[in-house]
Amino acid sequence: MRLYAELAPWWPLLSAPADYAPEAESFLPMLLGDGDGAAAQSGTRPTLLELGAGGGNLASHLAPHFTLTLTDVAPGMLAVSRTLNPDAEHIEGDMRTLRLGRTFDAVLIHDAIAYMTSRDELRQALETAAVHCRPGGTVVVAPDFVRETFSPDTSHGGEDGDDGRALRYLEWMHDPDPNDETVEVLYTVVRREADGTANVSMERHLEGCFSRDAWYAEFAAVGLDARHVVDAWEREVFIARRIA
Repeated sequence: MRLYAELAPWWPLLSAPADYAPEAESFLPMLLGDGDGAAAQSGTRPTLLELGAGGGNLASHLAPHFTLTLTDVAPGMLAVSRTLNPDAEHIEGDMRTLRLGRTFDAVLIHDAIAYMTSRDELRQALETAAVHCRPGGTVVVAPDFVRETFSPDTSHGGEDGDDGRALRYLEWMHDPDPNDETVEVLYTVVRREADGTANVSMERHLEGCFSRDAWYAEFAAVGLDARHVVDAWEREVFIARRIA
């Protein structure tokens, strides 16, 4: 996907790091277990693994609270994150197959979980989260929607950079077939270079759209005891404990 490859250096103008502060604040009590999770299990700063960390925008606001390991399948996005999160460990890897051979106090998957487009892929990603979470640790997964809450949407945004570059985008999300478990997202991105040169790119992304029951079945299948809460953005965020 061009959005995460050749357009990766433009990511801070498409999705500004500062915009993620409210989300990070909302995730903190979930990741820390309201005082009975990661922080209470050790006298040191808790460890957090984020799968599909992208450009590191969300992680930049969690850095004061955790020792971070950030993974993503796109090397260009990791390069952006390294600039934003210089003290974090960065590892290239696919959340479906990644195996680091160690566990963390908490594991987070933000909206990158959307790119799991089948139940098999969803289970693989959740299994990766489970095997990297210590017994009794916390897994937080924050999809943008479940099947029951999905609705078509159009959004737009973008930023002007200090270096003279600028970007604007249009995102159009719809569901061509409500009977399957995917939805389609169309992106148009307009980039303006510092010299005034303009470029337009368009691409189609396929995202998974699973029922609430399907989510709970896949969590249970990998040994995670899950529940969900509705956050300030009316998303259903799953909070799970690894069953020892």
